[in-house]
Amino acid sequence: MQIGTMILTVLGLCLFEIISSIDNAVINAEVLGTMGKTGRRWFLTWGFFFAVFVVRGLLPWIIVWATVPSLGPIGAFTATFSNDPSIHNAIESSSPILLMGGGIFLIFLFFHWLFLEPKNFGLRGERFFQKNGVWFFAVVSIILSIVVWNTLKINSMLAFGAIIGSTAFFITHGFKENAERSEKKLLSGDNKMSDLSKILYLEIIDTTFSIDGVLGAFAFTLSIPLIIIGNGLGAFVLRRLTMHNIDRIKMYAYLKNGAMYSIGALGIIMIADGFGIHIPAYISPIITFVIIGYFFWKSKIALNTKI
Repeated sequence: MQIGTMILTVLGLCLFEIISSIDNAVINAEVLGTMGKTGRRWFLTWGFFFAVFVVRGLLPWIIVWATVPSLGPIGAFTATFSNDPSIHNAIESSSPILLMGGGIFLIFLFFHWLFLEPKNFGLRGERFFQKNGVWFFAVVSIILSIVVWNTLKINSMLAFGAIIGSTAFFITHGFKENAERSEKKLLSGDNKMSDLSKILYLEIIDTTFSIDGVLGAFAFTLSIPLIIIGNGLGAFVLRRLTMHNIDRIKMYAYLKNGAMYSIGALGIIMIADGFGIHIPAYISPIITFVIIGYFFWKSKIALNTKI
């Protein structure tokens, strides 16, 4: 991978991590507002270490290692920078399974937002999908059936990867729904939970929300070091926004739309890659910059109009 592509990839990962984790940042900011100064400082220091090195570092490494167990723990971490042809062959033969699973996960995530989640309508047609939310399960079931049918003709493990992606979506979706209910209890006036318990809660929520960003990162690269750097930078910026500018960020009404359309585009790229359609490494970060840039511009116009 050329140095220019590596820099573009890291920047794309950083932006994607920031935008896709805005909901998480809002939850963090609201819960931190109920905590003491010591608890907030602890979360922003040790909590940051956990978020970057344990969650966003360990999780992609485990995923690659589980997908290509023959690499071993060291090989999974350094695979992209290795000159060993056997390692490259192992990655090339097994990566479609990972990409297919991640792609299905992201596609399901996008359609769930499009059909079922409350939103500021940023494009024509979004209101139509919102009114017909009951069709979400039918649409994703049909997509999964079509993908599995076609992957079975190529490789049964590829089809299994798609099933794993759909399973991961519904498991994490359940955790997120529980997180939203728990947040309401935390913010209620009669809540007696200690700051330590709130910190542990925030770390669990951060882990759940980070799965979207980690799986989306594989649309940019399979390099664990680059994912750690890009997602780590994004997590750092997000921590700073949580403390100082989260109310300002919430004023940009269509940033969530940009994040979700980026997720949909990255899901399509991963599925195409899983089917063996070569997508240049620079495509994912460019698409992310374009989509998020458009919705940032649209949000800024809407904000200036209100002012």
